[in-house]
Amino acid sequence: MKKESSPGSSQTGWYLLFMAWIVVTTATLGSLFFSEVMDISVCELCWYQRITMYPLVLILAVGLFPYDPGVVRTAGPLATIGWFIALFQTLLIAGIIPEAVRPCVQGIPCSESHLSLLGFLNIPTLSLITFSLVGVCIFFTSRMESS
Repeated sequence: MKKESSPGSSQTGWYLLFMAWIVVTTATLGSLFFSEVMDISVCELCWYQRITMYPLVLILAVGLFPYDPGVVRTAGPLATIGWFIALFQTLLIAGIIPEAVRPCVQGIPCSESHLSLLGFLNIPTLSLITFSLVGVCIFFTSRMESS
């Protein structure tokens, strides 16, 4: 039988999901700004990351009003898949993964960084940070509701 969660854990879970929603919404708006306003080309791996990130804006919002911690079952796999894609591309740009493994052979290369903030933050690294933050929020929401 499932334990009843305390009101405090439900409130904290809501704040965690809200924080994840803020992070993913900011990242979504940022990615649209980079591609539509700054006219930075989007590579194939970046599209895959967007495919996993954009739905999280709606999925997490649906889980907030009314609060439904069960939304983590949908959001978790998307955030995990996006995290692995972002990690792969970050390692590809860093040169840790050999260029022979690069998936984008036609069009825009996935192994090049088209933007660098502060000298070390590129778009795939920002995506990796976003998916990491969202994943942590989802993980702790899930843990709080299951205990």
